[in-house]
Amino acid sequence: MKIGKVPENVLKRSILKKTGSKRSEVLIGAGVGEDCACVKLGDAEVMVLSSDPVTATTEDAGLYAVNVAVNDLAASGATPIGILVTALLPINTEEEDIKAIMKDLDESCKALNIQIMGGHTEITAAVTKPVLSLTAVGKVRENAFISTGGAKPGNDVVITKWIGLEGTSILAKAKEAELLKKFPPKLIYDSKNFDKFLSVAPEAAPAVKSGVTAMHDVTEGGVFGALWELAESSGVGLLIDLRKIPVKQETVEICNFFDINPYELMSGGSMLMTAEDGNRLVMDLQAAGIEATIIGKCTDNNDRVLINGEMRRFLEPAKTDELYKVI
Repeated sequence: MKIGKVPENVLKRSILKKTGSKRSEVLIGAGVGEDCACVKLGDAEVMVLSSDPVTATTEDAGLYAVNVAVNDLAASGATPIGILVTALLPINTEEEDIKAIMKDLDESCKALNIQIMGGHTEITAAVTKPVLSLTAVGKVRENAFISTGGAKPGNDVVITKWIGLEGTSILAKAKEAELLKKFPPKLIYDSKNFDKFLSVAPEAAPAVKSGVTAMHDVTEGGVFGALWELAESSGVGLLIDLRKIPVKQETVEICNFFDINPYELMSGGSMLMTAEDGNRLVMDLQAAGIEATIIGKCTDNNDRVLINGEMRRFLEPAKTDELYKVI
C-alpha cells in the first residue's frame, strides 16, 4: 500500500466491518470521517482512560494489545467500555494483514465485552513492523475508583495468578523452533497458551468488593518493576518474600534457557493488590476461581526489601524488560 492513511475502501471493508462488538454507552463510534467517540456516563460516574503501545511482538499482537490496555482499567476498578486503536503499518503491508490484525482485535474485544470505538490506521516508512497503540476507555463510580497509590503501611501485599505469563507466551511463540530443540512439545504448547490468562478483569471485581486499597497490573519490567511502582506511588516501603512469589515451572525453564530473570519479565495477567486483610482478599479471590498469594507487607519507611531465606536485597526502579534481551 502507499504511504499515508489506508484507502477508504480498505477502511470500510477490512477495518470498520471488523468492529462487531458494541456497547450501549457508545453514542458515536468508529466511522469514516469521525474523529471522536462519544460515550454517555451516568450520574456520579467518572471516565477512566489508559494508553499502551505493543511493540514486542507481532504474533497475536491484537490479543496482547487489548489486554494490556484494558488491564489498566481493571486495576482502577473501572468497567471497560471500549478502545481506540492507532495502527502504524510498514509499507509492505497487504490488506490481508490488516484483516488479520482487526480480526485479532475484534475477537479479543468480544471476549471482554468491549467495543472498538475508533482510531487511526496508517501506512508509514517510520516502522518496520506493525505497531499498535491503544487507548482504553472505561467508567467507574466516583467513590469506587482505586489508585495504584492507595497502599498503606501495614497492608498485606497480594499477587494473583503467576508472574511471567505474558513474556513466557510471547517467547514460546516467537522462539518455538529454538525451544523445541531443548524442551518437549507439551511444554511449549502450554507456554504459548498462557495467553489465556492475560486478562486481570476477572480478579478486579471480587477484589473491589473485598476492600483492596490499591491495585497495579504487572506488565513491562515484571513483578520487581511493578512492586517498585506500587510502593513509589503509595509512598510506602515493602517487605517481600521472594519465595512466595508464584511462578510456573514452564516460565522458569524458558527463562533459564535464555538466561533471563523471570522476576523482571513481562507479566501481563498478574495483578498486585494491597489490603488490610490479605487473608480475606485471597479467600475471596480463590472463591471466584482466581489463584492468589500473600507475598509480603507494606511498611512505614522507604526501604523496599526482598527476602530470600537469609538473604536480603533492595528493590530498584524498573529496568528494561528481560524480554527485549531475547526479542
